[in-house]
Amino acid sequence: MIVGYDGSPSSRNALAYAAGVARRLGRSLLVVHVSPAGMYCEPLSGQVIGLPQRTSDLEKWLRAELNQAADPAGLDVHVLTRRGSPARELAAAAAEQDADALVIGAPSRAWRHLVGSVPGWLTRHARCPVIVVP
Repeated sequence: MIVGYDGSPSSRNALAYAAGVARRLGRSLLVVHVSPAGMYCEPLSGQVIGLPQRTSDLEKWLRAELNQAADPAGLDVHVLTRRGSPARELAAAAAEQDADALVIGAPSRAWRHLVGSVPGWLTRHARCPVIVVP
């Protein structure tokens, strides 16, 4: 089971959902965060968000977010950070891991209108089921 996580409320919901499904199915959980190649800005305010730049710091952040969103006890959790297009990198990670499913949060309306729909792209191009959590 793979879940894309970007820190948004809907991706936190997706993280909790994916953790529950992974636990019920006895599967491992791979939490993937994709940072754009450039700077990361909060979609609505344009404020630069201070995500850690070192991979080890990003991995600690992802594990801390998982601890807040769901109970990771008994889960085999892995984290992966990448840079690039979120849709393409999530699809690539799902293909590389031969994922049972890819879980992502629904984008906000403003963000979807600015950059297009990551879920829409993934449903057309990913090689596994895509679950979009509001």
